[in-house]
Amino acid sequence: MIAMTEKQLHQFVQHARACLPEEACALLLGEQTEEGKLVREVFLTENADHTNEHFTIPPQVQLKAVKYARTKGWSVLGNIHSHPETPARPSEEDKRLAVDRRMSYLIVSLADKTPVCKAFRAAEYNSEQEELRIVKEDT
Repeated sequence: MIAMTEKQLHQFVQHARACLPEEACALLLGEQTEEGKLVREVFLTENADHTNEHFTIPPQVQLKAVKYARTKGWSVLGNIHSHPETPARPSEEDKRLAVDRRMSYLIVSLADKTPVCKAFRAAEYNSEQEELRIVKEDT
């Protein structure tokens, strides 16, 4: 299970809309609790690929996020990216690149008027999605 706030999701959706027609991306920083992963911050990044079909977060940006997270006592829990024109389900490339089974991979579809967000784990791409909880305020 991974949990994030409505505000954090809204922040990413705004970022994703600003990046259209390209895919947007970000890293999810937070902590592992007994109940699951708790997102404390959405670390917005640029899509180095500048395309609507895939995304890349450069290694130097990933390192910056890891160092920042450590200053807060957090870790990188996973990433989130948008699908500007397709549903919130992993593409073949998403599946190929989702190699770390500890990470959560969130996808926000902007294909319809109302954005749809779903979470996945590498081990579950071909079965069930990961539980995503959107909470009203920071916990």
